[in-house]
Amino acid sequence: MSPVLPIDAVLPQVIAALRDAGRVVLQAPPGAGKTTRVPLAMLDAGLTTGRILMLEPRRIAARAAAERMSATLGEDVGGTVGYRVRGAAATGPATRIEVVTEGILTRMLQDDPELSGVGAVIFDEFHERSLNADLGLALCLEVAEAFRDDLLLVAMSATLDAGPVADIMAAPVITSEGRSHPVTPKWLERPVGSSGSERAVADLALTALGENAGSALVFLPGEGEIRKVEALLNGAVPNDCTVAPLFGAMDFKAQRRAIAPAPSGRKVVLATSIAETSLTIEGITIVVDGGRARRARFDPSSGMSRLVTERVTRAEATQRAGRAGRMAPGVAYKLWTRGEEGALAAQPPAEIEAGDLTGFALELALWGGHAEEMRFVTPPHEGRLAEARRVLRMLDALDGAGRITDHGRALARLPLHPRLAHMVMRGGRRAPALAALLAERDPMRGAGVDLSLRVRAVEKGAPDAHAPTLVRIRQETKRLARTVSGSGPDDIGLLAALAYPDRIGLRRKGDAPRYVLSGGKGAVMPQGDALASVRLIVATDLDGDPREARIRQAAPLDESDLRATFGGQIAWETLCAWSRREKCVLTRQQERFGALVLQDRAWRDAPEDQVALAMLEGVRQLGLAPGKAAARFLARARLMPAPFPDFGETCLLDTLEDWLLPHLSGVRSAEDWKAFDLLPALRARLDWDQQQALDQAAPAHFETPLGRQIPIDYSGAQPAVSLRLQEVFGVTRHPVVAGQPVQMTLLSPAHRPVQVTTDLPNFWASSYADVRKDMRGQYPKHPWPEDPTQADPTLRAKPRSR
Repeated sequence: MSPVLPIDAVLPQVIAALRDAGRVVLQAPPGAGKTTRVPLAMLDAGLTTGRILMLEPRRIAARAAAERMSATLGEDVGGTVGYRVRGAAATGPATRIEVVTEGILTRMLQDDPELSGVGAVIFDEFHERSLNADLGLALCLEVAEAFRDDLLLVAMSATLDAGPVADIMAAPVITSEGRSHPVTPKWLERPVGSSGSERAVADLALTALGENAGSALVFLPGEGEIRKVEALLNGAVPNDCTVAPLFGAMDFKAQRRAIAPAPSGRKVVLATSIAETSLTIEGITIVVDGGRARRARFDPSSGMSRLVTERVTRAEATQRAGRAGRMAPGVAYKLWTRGEEGALAAQPPAEIEAGDLTGFALELALWGGHAEEMRFVTPPHEGRLAEARRVLRMLDALDGAGRITDHGRALARLPLHPRLAHMVMRGGRRAPALAALLAERDPMRGAGVDLSLRVRAVEKGAPDAHAPTLVRIRQETKRLARTVSGSGPDDIGLLAALAYPDRIGLRRKGDAPRYVLSGGKGAVMPQGDALASVRLIVATDLDGDPREARIRQAAPLDESDLRATFGGQIAWETLCAWSRREKCVLTRQQERFGALVLQDRAWRDAPEDQVALAMLEGVRQLGLAPGKAAARFLARARLMPAPFPDFGETCLLDTLEDWLLPHLSGVRSAEDWKAFDLLPALRARLDWDQQQALDQAAPAHFETPLGRQIPIDYSGAQPAVSLRLQEVFGVTRHPVVAGQPVQMTLLSPAHRPVQVTTDLPNFWASSYADVRKDMRGQYPKHPWPEDPTQADPTLRAKPRSR
C-alpha cells in the first residue's frame, strides 16, 4: 500500500476542478507527491479516454517519474505508464500516462494541432519556466479554444507564483499545504570569503555529515564544480559514505546509480539543479546548498544561449531544502548567512526573458501565430524577438514577410538550434559532428582557438581532450547522422560560416590579431595563437565583452569559399561619409560582405552633393565656429524678436540641411571648414524685408563723423564700438542703436583705450580735461582742443610748423 502523502488531501479538489473547469493550477511544496499522484488520480477518476501527457523539464526526471508510477501500479515501464525523451522511449499499446520532456509536446502540436488521442496535458515543475513549457502552454490554450474544448490542462509547481498562470489559463488555484516531514534550516554564522567556492562547500558537507545521520544531497552549479568537490571529499568523508555525482550529461545508468539507495551505509550525492525537481533520491535527509545556480542566458556575442553561474534565488533554495524532507525529517545547510537570504532574488528569470528566442521564433512561425495574440505568462520582448527573426531570415528560414520557408520547416524538425540545423541541412558528412561539438562544452579548453583541433579529436581522439565530453559528442553525432545526410561542403570553416554568417571575421590592419565581424562587432584573438595571422576566420565562440569580444573558438575561412557560398550577399558599395577619426569626408568604393570590406579603393568622382551632405556631420562634430564677421551677424540676429528666424546655435545645427548645405561646395575637411566664410550662408536665411528690418533695428556699423563705418559689437550687454577719440570731436549727442546707447571705447592715437563711455556729452564736460592733460604730453603732434565739442573730427596729426 502506498504511503499517505500531503497531496492526497487535495486530490479530490483537483479532480473536481478538472470536471468543472477542465483546468487547474496546483501548488504543492517539495515532497508533497504531486508528480506521481496527480496523473494516477486523473486516470483512476476516468476524466478522459485519451492519453494523459505529463511534461518534465529533464530526461532523468521523466524516466524516474514513469518508473515510480509504474512501480506503484506493480507494472514495468511501458505498460500503463511510459515515457518518451530524446534518444529513448518506453511506451506500448496500453500506455495511458506518458511522461515526456517539454520539447516533445511542441513537436506533437506542430505535427497534429488537434493532439489526437491526447485527453490531458500536465505541465509539471512549471516554475522552471522553460521556453518549451511557456510555448507549450500557449499552444495548448489555442488548441483547446479552437479544436479541443475537452482538453484538460494542469500546471503544477512547488514554488510557482500561481496568479499570472491561473489568469491566462482561466483556472482555479488549489494549494497543498505542508510537506511529508519537517526540514530544519541551518545558516552560516558569518559570510564566507568566497561564497560558493568548492572548498567551502566540501567543508560544509563534512560538517553536515558529522552532525547528522542519513545521506546527503549537495547542490553545485555544474559538472566542473562537482568533480572538484568529489576530489576534496574522497578520503575525507566518514567510512560509511559513498560519493556519487549526478548531472545531466551523465549516461542514464550512472544517473540511476546516483538516485538509487546506497547498497550499504550512506551516500553523498553531488548534484546540479537537476535534483531540484521531481527526483526522489532514496535516503536523503541532509541537503547542503552551495548557493549557486547555472542557467541559460542569451549571449549576443556567440549568437546562442550560454550558461552563466549566478546566486541561487529564494524559490530555488526552498525547492532544494525540500529535498531533505521527502522521506523523513531533515536538515538543510546553506552556504550563506540568515541575513544574506533576504538579499536573494525571489524567483529565477523565465527563459523567455533571458534565453535565446531564435528557436522560439521559428516554432511561432511554423505554428503561424503571432506572439502578441497568444497567451504567454510572460510575453517575449519585442526587440529580442525581432532580432531572433532577423537571424532566421539570415538562415533562409523566414522570407522577407516573416513567413516560414520550406527550409525553415525542415530546420524546425531537427532537434538543434536553428543555426546548427541550417549547417547540418546545407553541409556535408562532417556537419553532424560539428553541430554536436558546437552544442556541447569545449572538450579541449586551453588548447588554442582552432576549431579543427576539436573536430579531429571527435573523429580520431586526442590525449588532452575531455573523454566524457567526446563520448557525448560522438553519440549525438551518430544520432544526427541518422536523421539527416547532407551533400554540401565539409570544410570546417565553411561549415561554421553556414551556422554563423554574422560571425565571419576579417583581420584588421596592424600587428594585433584584431578582427571585425560581418555582423559589425569587434573581436580579438589571443596573441600568439596559431590562427592569429589568418585573414578570414569564423568565430564560433566568444566571450561576452560588448566592446571587443575575445575569440575562444574559430576556424579559418578561404575567401574563395566565402565568395562561392555568399556571393549573392557580396556587393560593391560607395562610401561617402564623415570620418570622426580622420576629420574629413571619406569617399571610397568598397566590396563588402556585411561589415567586412573585402576590397577598397578611392572614389575619385564622388558627386559634390553627396560630399556636401556628408560634410554636415563634420560640421556637427566640429561646431559652427563662425569668424568675426559671422559672429557679429549672429549677435545682431539673436537680438531680433519672434517671428524673426531663430539664429540660436541649436536651431542652426538642427537645420544645417536647409541653410548650409547649398553653400558647402568644395568643403571636405576640418581645414576647409576652418577657412570657410559662414556669413553668406547665414545672411541667405533672410529675405530682403528681413534683412532691412535687421539693418534698421540692429545696424551692422556705426558711421563716424568722417564717414567711416565701424562694426558694432553686439556680443556684450549692449552694443559697442571702438574708435579714435579725435574722430568724434564735435559730436554732442551720444549715438543710440537697438534702443540702447552705444558703449564707446575711445582710443589714443596709438589705438590704446583711454576712456569707455555711454554718455559722450558728459565725458566732454567732465573727464576729457584730465585725458587731454595726459594725452598732450604723450601725443603732442595730435590735436587736443580745449573744447572738443567745437572742434572738427580728424584722424590726422597737426600740420608741421614751417
